[in-house]
Parts: sequence; C-alpha cells; structure tokens
Amino acid sequence: MEQAASSLPEVRQPTAREWASRALGAGLTQPDQRSCGAAVLVFSRMLNDGGYAELIAAGRHPVTGWTIPGDTGQRFRAETLGMHRRSTRVVTVNERLQLPWPRALGTPPWAIAAQMTGRHGSGRGGDYVVRPAPLWDRGDIYDELVAALAAEHTVPVVVGDRWLPRHVVLAIAGTADFVRVYDPATGGVRTITRREFTDAQLPFGRWHRTWATIVPK
Repeated sequence: MEQAASSLPEVRQPTAREWASRALGAGLTQPDQRSCGAAVLVFSRMLNDGGYAELIAAGRHPVTGWTIPGDTGQRFRAETLGMHRRSTRVVTVNERLQLPWPRALGTPPWAIAAQMTGRHGSGRGGDYVVRPAPLWDRGDIYDELVAALAAEHTVPVVVGDRWLPRHVVLAIAGTADFVRVYDPATGGVRTITRREFTDAQLPFGRWHRTWATIVPK
C-alpha cells in the first residue's frame, strides 16, 4: 500500500495565469467609470500572484485562508474598489509618500506605478516608472513595452484622445508586431498592432492615442 501510494502522480496546481484566465470567463469589468486603473492593478496582481488570483477566481486564498464572498465578478469588483482607495491615498503600498488624488478623477499614472512597485505590489517586484509616449518616440516605447513583456512583466498602458489621458489597459503578452491587452471597460482581452500603438489608432473607441506606459525601471 505504501509503495502504491508513493507512486501516485502529483496533482499540478493551476498557475497564476491559469487562475486569471478562468476568472476572465466571468467578465472582469471595472465597477464604475473611474476605476479602470484600479481594475488593471487587480488583474496585473492576479497574473503575478497565484494565491491572489485563486482568491479572486475561487473565493479563498490557498495560503492565508482569507476569503471574499460572492461570485468571481463580485469579488473582482469589490477588490477593484478597494484597490482604488488604496492606490490613491497618501501612503503607497510600500509605505512611501505620494501626491494624494481624488478618486473621482480615477487613478493617476504615478499612483499606478507606485502600486506596481515592490514585493507587495501588482508587478513582479522592483520599481516601476511612468514612461510618457510622445508621437515621435512611440516606436521606442513600443519596443520597450515588448521587452518588458518578454521578461514576464505586465505593463499598464495609459490611453486617451488627442487632448487628455482617459483610460488604462494592461498589456499582458506581445511580439514585435502586436500585443495582447486586457481592457477593463469590456472585461476581456484584445489585440492591438504596433501600428495602432504608434499611429494613434488604438481600438478603444474615443481613446485612440497612447499617452504613457508603466514599465519596470
């Protein structure tokens, strides 16, 4: 019996990306018009932290035992609202000071970078910085984004119209020709091409222009 038991195959646990993919089936949409940045931060953390992804997808953290009630969509919305509060306060997740920001105006790029930073953040550790994307430099910005994705980072991308940044999406995979992005407005993943990124032709309705990326330093 002992020999038979010892030969049983190990049960492989889902990875962070597998848990996040399961959760996407529930439609991970931002809960209001101001929380796109916070939703991106939650989904980024899910992709980088398997326990957190399981908490959102299944309702229970496998290590701490922490639970969140409701279904997957409800848990995601609740965590997004909490993330919005945390990411815009004066003290960041890494106990650094930052400029406070009214939540009614969304989540500013510097607050997203701060929340991505460190071992308790939504990234993969280390510091993240805001990289503005002027028209003449978007090719290099795209290449830097793809390099970060190749190193298994997730990259928030700030988009908007000609005048203002208005929305945040999350680049999760990519090549020299295209990237896959999570859009919290729809709760799904879509593809954007290098040309759409560099030539202000992004497929996000009125928000067709790249304003900035948040990349590892």
